[in-house]
Amino acid sequence: MRIRDAVHAFLGGRASEKRAKTEEPKAGGPEKDGAGSDCGRAFLVFEHTGEVMRAEQLLKRAGLSVAVKGPPPELRTGCDMVVEFPLVEELAAMKALSAGKVRPLSVVPVRGALLEPVSLFQIRDYGEWLMARAANMKITAEKKSGRIVNVSGGGCPDVPYLAASLVGKHLWGPDAAPEPRETGHTLCGYALQLAYEEVKRRLS
Repeated sequence: MRIRDAVHAFLGGRASEKRAKTEEPKAGGPEKDGAGSDCGRAFLVFEHTGEVMRAEQLLKRAGLSVAVKGPPPELRTGCDMVVEFPLVEELAAMKALSAGKVRPLSVVPVRGALLEPVSLFQIRDYGEWLMARAANMKITAEKKSGRIVNVSGGGCPDVPYLAASLVGKHLWGPDAAPEPRETGHTLCGYALQLAYEEVKRRLS
């Protein structure tokens, strides 16, 4: 499989070569393991975006700290999302996924810049407006008021309805728009929810 070959190549010989060039002892002793260190994170690779959605739900329900991100180019499988989680919680994560009958293609530790996930979001600043894109969905809002001025992308049947429920309303306040996950039922709705959360975070 292409994913197995990529993992072998990058966690094998090329990983050793990369570490030999980049890893040097730091003053003050070695870095401690943890969520903030390179060796403290890993991500779950899936074949389909629907599996990412299901896995995120299962892991959050199990109380794990997870984040959906974009995979590095070397490990893309056709799904443009991975689930990042603390490596020390791998056993709990796999138990939660097994109970929900979701099986990842692989569990890959993040080691420095070698297999660093890329940002899932693309942000564009248009002066008075800010646009956030997640996967194939985009949402644009006025910076000052938080009013949503445009929703586009996708190709799913619920996109027109999602756009109609969001455009003209605000990210906050009494006229706040409903979150996309409340009305969307497709992968486009899921991606739009991520973009909605990002643009709201940046403008709040």
